[in-house]
Amino acid sequence: MADEARGPDATALDEVVTFTSELIRIDTTNRGGGDCRERPAAEYVAERLAAAGIEPTLLERTPGRTNVVARIPGTDPSADALLVHGHLDVVPADPAEWSVHPFSGEVRDGIVWGRGAVDMKNMDAMVLAVVRSWARRGVRPRRDIVLAYTADEEASADDGSGFLADRHAALFDGCTEGISESGAFSFHPQPGTTLYPIAAGERGTAWLKLTAHGRAGHGSKVNTANAVTRLADAVARIGSHTWPVRLTSTVRAALTELAALYAIDIDTRAPDVDVDLLLDKLGPAAALVQPTVRNSTNPTMLDAGYKVNVIPGQAVAYIDGRTLPGTEEEFAATMDRLTGPDVAWEYHHREVALEAPVDSPTFAKLRAAVERFDPTGHVVPFTMSGGTDAKQFSRLGITGYGFSPLRLPPDLDYGALFHGVDERVPVDALHFGVRVLDHYLKSA
Repeated sequence: MADEARGPDATALDEVVTFTSELIRIDTTNRGGGDCRERPAAEYVAERLAAAGIEPTLLERTPGRTNVVARIPGTDPSADALLVHGHLDVVPADPAEWSVHPFSGEVRDGIVWGRGAVDMKNMDAMVLAVVRSWARRGVRPRRDIVLAYTADEEASADDGSGFLADRHAALFDGCTEGISESGAFSFHPQPGTTLYPIAAGERGTAWLKLTAHGRAGHGSKVNTANAVTRLADAVARIGSHTWPVRLTSTVRAALTELAALYAIDIDTRAPDVDVDLLLDKLGPAAALVQPTVRNSTNPTMLDAGYKVNVIPGQAVAYIDGRTLPGTEEEFAATMDRLTGPDVAWEYHHREVALEAPVDSPTFAKLRAAVERFDPTGHVVPFTMSGGTDAKQFSRLGITGYGFSPLRLPPDLDYGALFHGVDERVPVDALHFGVRVLDHYLKSA
């Protein structure tokens, strides 16, 4: 029992740096359309789990698109299991834009550099270091811990969490909750204030395909049925549309805690609360909630024509739409209105919005784990503007939280590192994450 009360050993702190660096060196770039190969990274993880006496299962829907699942038995067989998941793929990176090669995994001046350093090979490495430390010390968690290292999160998840949830649900028997990326990182909105947002929700994915049909013809002729014009008008309406405020319980809880922290006298539960005014008063801290008080629709791709003097009969656009829980019908009705009679729209890819309780024992334990290692920090709930594999695992009834703890220096912009240039993570932040995860997972 005394050994279980101690934190991770020194080897775990060394291993998390090594694992992060070496996983970065394994290029698992996901370019979409099936262009990715996670198997080398999956084998790397599986070998290190097996060496610690944890039996890994490797699963593929498509050759080379490999997932790893393993279960660590807990001491209380009556307790629900906890899923801990992280993805192995990363988004593309252009070496010409980086200070270091994005797949070098270079460790320099206390910083680990490379694609995946925060999204999310760091979390993969932290979890791996923690469970190997347990194996060396004979530590067992209270509840079963199911580990899932997934493929394809940066695209459709069809070869990753979607495949696992649909075809291998039995591996997750007993799992009621899960933790993964994009939460419990330090955020410094002003000097002397450190926030740790823990994700308790995700906006839904509503990627759209717009198609406009018209009359093909010569580019020199008047054409009142120009497909490109019709599409451009619809895209402009969608891109400039201001969506109304729709507060979910998670976002409202975040606003309530932030208002109290900043001593702003406002009732966030009032039906006529001026959310935009509150966001203005919150200053930089508003960045945690501003993207999630509304739905959003951003035009991202256009495809029309094949020659400058030919008016095409069809034009296509793609929209990155995101929806808050409970707004799906409103979203569809708004798209009908904004596209108009000459442009058809359909879902190109769609996933559900998520919301997890912030007044639960689980959230309280997540909060306590962070505050144990940074007593001056303030944990607040928030909703992710995007999405994670938690969407697919929710099909199995698993409630997801974003919890990938990192204590970062004030001058490091965590949000800009996601899918950005010069992605990197401090060694000290990895050590903090290992300590927090070790403590939380043992007592979860």
